[in-house]
Amino acid sequence: MTLSSVEVAVATPTPERVDRIRAAASRIRHHALNMGEVQGQGYVGQALGAADMFAAVYADQLTYRAEDPHWEGRDRFLLSTGHYAIGHYAALAEAGIVPVAELETYGSDDSRLPMSGMSTYTPGMEISGGSLGHGLTVAVGMALGLRLQSSTSRVINFLSDGELDEGSTWEAAMGAHHHQLGNLTAMVDINALQADGATETVLRTEPVTEKWESFGWYTQRVDGNDVSALLGAFDNIAALAAPIGRPSVILCDTKVGRGAPLLETREKAHFMRIEENEWQICREQLTAGYEGTASA
Repeated sequence: MTLSSVEVAVATPTPERVDRIRAAASRIRHHALNMGEVQGQGYVGQALGAADMFAAVYADQLTYRAEDPHWEGRDRFLLSTGHYAIGHYAALAEAGIVPVAELETYGSDDSRLPMSGMSTYTPGMEISGGSLGHGLTVAVGMALGLRLQSSTSRVINFLSDGELDEGSTWEAAMGAHHHQLGNLTAMVDINALQADGATETVLRTEPVTEKWESFGWYTQRVDGNDVSALLGAFDNIAALAAPIGRPSVILCDTKVGRGAPLLETREKAHFMRIEENEWQICREQLTAGYEGTASA
């Protein structure tokens, strides 16, 4: 784990806690595959790659009421990357906010679960997806508003490494530091892939850790598919928590299609078309991988 100039000593997450989040991530991955099979294609690779991030947030970090998604005391989770909605829906189902049975309607006409996230359709979806690069701007305004209301709620904004191409992201990053939004955490999925190809060939953003640090954020970079590292990063943030303080960012290196080797090695992985006979193979690979990890 890479820490910024302020280092915090935090106890290692307990095995029981780690196992609980790994189990949630495994279910999220299976939910995502089941949804993808409905359409035969989709942003399945991103959902599998980010499943550990979603699980850490919904099964460990967020304060919410499943029966009342608009409860004022909730923490806010903003999905800036609208096309990751398939993974978010899986997490909402895991959290009990969306019925598991409803996942079968993913991407269908009149479904509450469109392929790109829409806050007007889906319970628990705070903002709508679309053009990338706007989520952090909304998160800054929301975090500032909550603080002005003396709310203890936090804002967690999920964005992608591709969104770091957008100038609006960095304007928001400056604004968050300017207003000292200690109630704001960003999570960046660094899977090194964009619609037009590898991130480094589209627009090189490295050294990304140093960039966030230079914008005044408390910065950590972890393996986003390592649950223990993710929980440790959140614990570090909690140890520094203050209504007025540095915003925090967790840079998460992930692998597209994580857990299903058949998809991890697929060349065209941004929007996957998966053959009918491959879905069950992927499920079996996910199960074998999870059981192997759990028994290790």
